[in-house]
Amino acid sequence: MPAWSINKIGVVVGPQKTEAVAVVRELCAWCRQRGIELFVPADISAQIGCPPLGTEESELPDELGLLVVLGGDGTMLGAARLVGARQIPVLGVNFGWLGYLTEFTLAELFPALNVLLDGGFTVDQRMLLDVIVERAGQPIAHQRALNDAVINKATRARMMELECYVNGLFVNGFRADGMIIATPTGSTAYSLSAGGPIVFPSMRAIILTPICPHTLSNRPVIVPGEATVELTFRKAHDGVMLTIDGQHGVALTPEDCVTLRRSETTFDIVRPTRRNYFEVLRTKLKWGSL
Repeated sequence: MPAWSINKIGVVVGPQKTEAVAVVRELCAWCRQRGIELFVPADISAQIGCPPLGTEESELPDELGLLVVLGGDGTMLGAARLVGARQIPVLGVNFGWLGYLTEFTLAELFPALNVLLDGGFTVDQRMLLDVIVERAGQPIAHQRALNDAVINKATRARMMELECYVNGLFVNGFRADGMIIATPTGSTAYSLSAGGPIVFPSMRAIILTPICPHTLSNRPVIVPGEATVELTFRKAHDGVMLTIDGQHGVALTPEDCVTLRRSETTFDIVRPTRRNYFEVLRTKLKWGSL
């Protein structure tokens, strides 16, 4: 692959990752040696001596060529919101153990950056979901989800009734504690714990996983990534929430319609060439060989 020309790099640090400051300082020195401008979180900008990155998509520097995330998978989900529609490649470094999204270890960071500049890594384009909430026929919220959109109760555990449509066709009326609408990337998150399938992350698919359905025959359903999914609920008590990637919430009222479809934007993750998805699954799920 040809060398990767990068003039500007941003870095995002997970919450309570104080040990990351030393890594950011080292990354700053690495960038200066190569004539690359580094943008860092505003709260450490002064002590590092680098300009602040900004906290909104509109505040990101022009021609930002790479975003380095120091944290865990939750920090990567926040980075997906920050990048928005910019499709800036993101390299995730896990400060704990191997993650589904933050696949590089701390020891691999600088060797990976050197190889990356020589064009030695691939970029996975992960599917995102556009999630639109309509009330009385008018849109009131629009978010993108990398992992999932979840409709469930924020208060007492009472069952809700949801109606699901795919491409305008009625699928089922679900009586459940809620519904998870996941991407293939999110298939190993909340959806998996609720009994959903593992879907290879490069696939284009939407996963519908009911949460504790009243009828045991209500099983997870996978529909094509090009489909449009609509969810409404006619009967529910107070406190129903739509939560995007576990980070952004929208309070719902009866008769609201939640529409989900594949976004034209992707979330681009830099991946190590010598580590494959099944290796990650074996590590995270503690699979073993026979």
